[in-house]
Amino acid sequence: MKKFLIVGLGNIGPKYENTRHNIGFRIVDVFAEKESLTFETVKLGDKTTYKLKGRTFVFIKPSTFMNLSGKSVKYWLEKEKIPLENLLVLTDDLNLAFGTFRIKKKGSDGGHNGLKDIQHTLNTTQYNRFRFGISDAFSEGRQVDYVLGEWTEEEEKNLSLRVDKAIDAIKSFGLAGMANTMNSFNGK
Repeated sequence: MKKFLIVGLGNIGPKYENTRHNIGFRIVDVFAEKESLTFETVKLGDKTTYKLKGRTFVFIKPSTFMNLSGKSVKYWLEKEKIPLENLLVLTDDLNLAFGTFRIKKKGSDGGHNGLKDIQHTLNTTQYNRFRFGISDAFSEGRQVDYVLGEWTEEEEKNLSLRVDKAIDAIKSFGLAGMANTMNSFNGK
């Protein structure tokens, strides 16, 4: 049986729940809701498992806060004995237009502190990441407020369609592989 670790990045607590920075949490929460899965609080995060066509998807929402996500990722990769190539990290990206996907096998942290910590902890840039565009519609010096701000009414209207598409991409990652998933979902 093939196993995959799907890590939705975000910050814990109601203060951050509906913020742009928590899109990773949101995607895995909606996935769990649609498949009637329940998260359990475990070491370094909340966890649930989903089985599909001989594949097991282990979903983690780290409880370490965004900037220390690497600790949770490393722990769960080792604990579940999941190879690095079966890791997919879901995160926000303000360099992409709202709702745009960029799925890659490797890359820089792009200034994202969660990815920076994962890269540092795993000691590699060779891991799969799924960046969800939140756009850069903020004025100079307001980046932190924007990223930690809540979705606008307009964004919220379109968000559920994009999150549903993200769920399809996660399933594709496990069933069709990274290359096919990138071809099918990038920029769409």
